[in-house]
Amino acid sequence: MEEFNSETDSDYTSYWRDWFTSSRGNEYFCEIDEDYLTDRFNLTGLNTDVQYYQYALDLVTDVFDLDCDDEMREQIEKSARHLYGLVHARYITTTRGLSKMLEKYKKSDFGKCPRVACLSHPLLPTGLSDLPNIQSVKLYCGKCEDLYNPKSSRHSTIDGAYFGTSFQNILFQVYPALVPEKSVQRYEPRIFGFRVHAAAALERWQARKRDEMLGRLREVGIQGVFVEEGDEEDEMEEVEGEENGIEE
Repeated sequence: MEEFNSETDSDYTSYWRDWFTSSRGNEYFCEIDEDYLTDRFNLTGLNTDVQYYQYALDLVTDVFDLDCDDEMREQIEKSARHLYGLVHARYITTTRGLSKMLEKYKKSDFGKCPRVACLSHPLLPTGLSDLPNIQSVKLYCGKCEDLYNPKSSRHSTIDGAYFGTSFQNILFQVYPALVPEKSVQRYEPRIFGFRVHAAAALERWQARKRDEMLGRLREVGIQGVFVEEGDEEDEMEEVEGEENGIEE
């Protein structure tokens, strides 16, 4: 991070946040208001989750003045980014935070759905866990209600906890007019213009699932649960032969 000196309140109140949100790879983040960051109630519990918590908070709010070596500075900057992400997950569920993320959503800053039937519908960032270091951020499409990985490797390393599991649902609750019409169109496989027979497709699906189940059973040492068609016919013939012998 570039060194900086702040001489006035107007300079330091947003400098670090401006730098962070404008950095490559941080396009998914919005800028957190200063008054939200300085309200200790909004930071409840984070002091146990962030190393060098107080120094990190000072850096985020641009009042950091500790004279330390480069290694220590790097650790504090890493903690500052982590702290900002955790606070960000809380901030984007507030009225002000939702409004900022809504603007980014309207501009498709988070990308567009790769599914053809969704017609490039804009995506929203979401996490699969509210706990950090569990899963990276995913992108949610409100049209097909499915999740996708970010296209860019810069975004695929962002912690999903920095957006949480509730953000996109709260956004659509607060702005119900944004809820898109669900996509019901499905791809139909065809051969020379004719649809593939549904029964054949179902049979292939059943055979695939059966093979998968057999594979899982073999892994745990269980075999012979399913009887092959040829074996089943042989068994039926043996049973019939035995019955005929008893009758005689």
